[in-house]
Amino acid sequence: MPPGPTPYSHCLSNLLFAWACPRSRANTFGFLPRCVLLLGVIVCQSAPLCAEQASRPALSPVDNQPGAEPVRCLLITGEDYPAHRWQETTPVLVEALSQDGRIHVDVLDRLAEVRNVDWSRYDTIVMHFKNYDANVPGQAAFHALNQFVKDGGGLVLVHFACGAFQEFQSDFEKLAGRVWDPSLRGHDPYGKFEVVITDAKHPITQGLTNFETTDELYTCLAGDTPIHVVAQAVSRVDGRAYPMAFTLNVGRGRVFHCVLGHDVPALRNPSVQALYRRGCLWSAGR
Repeated sequence: MPPGPTPYSHCLSNLLFAWACPRSRANTFGFLPRCVLLLGVIVCQSAPLCAEQASRPALSPVDNQPGAEPVRCLLITGEDYPAHRWQETTPVLVEALSQDGRIHVDVLDRLAEVRNVDWSRYDTIVMHFKNYDANVPGQAAFHALNQFVKDGGGLVLVHFACGAFQEFQSDFEKLAGRVWDPSLRGHDPYGKFEVVITDAKHPITQGLTNFETTDELYTCLAGDTPIHVVAQAVSRVDGRAYPMAFTLNVGRGRVFHCVLGHDVPALRNPSVQALYRRGCLWSAGR
């Protein structure tokens, strides 16, 4: 037996029949209160879904690639400034990157092992660390990473990764675009600020709108390497605009650098997650 009509379609068909056949109006209008109630329930039940969908960033070209093989990503972490609790933020970052299956993330949380990485296994590398020992990961590991990008690999830098490789700062600046300068003011006090999308046509930011976040507004980046800023924020301390996210090309590789993501709440911001996910895909050539 074929399935019957859904309840709300049954309500509508009764109402239409009532107007077409006057003698049936009395019976149908007795059914009307139940129709109105049911339609109200349907609208109420669909409202949360609509609200959830409205809060999600719109799709961009990097989001629209069905059937593509997952990006192979290595997230390197394991050391940072004490206030940056990488043990807590790493799982959130992994979840944000891999939530829709387009990115497969491996995690390496021992910096001493970076020198042993088989770079050929990966499409892009995510730096989520700030090292303090000049020998760990060390010069050989830095040069291997640098060559990986020059040869066409991707690189994503998260928050205080700008402070890594201080022992090779001039070389690291050419790879990262901007680096932490300890002589500069570090950041505004932790709090709310607006992130402004400065290039709405870039694949990473297409469909994103300006958004509010609670984070550290970094004012400590230095460097002369040409970069393309895709998002910025204005400091409440000095009134100047500072880059929050930018891109650059190094050899045949792509680099996405974003200084947002101080802690777990900051990394759970949907727009921040979209930036990192899209930045990872874009850096891998998607």
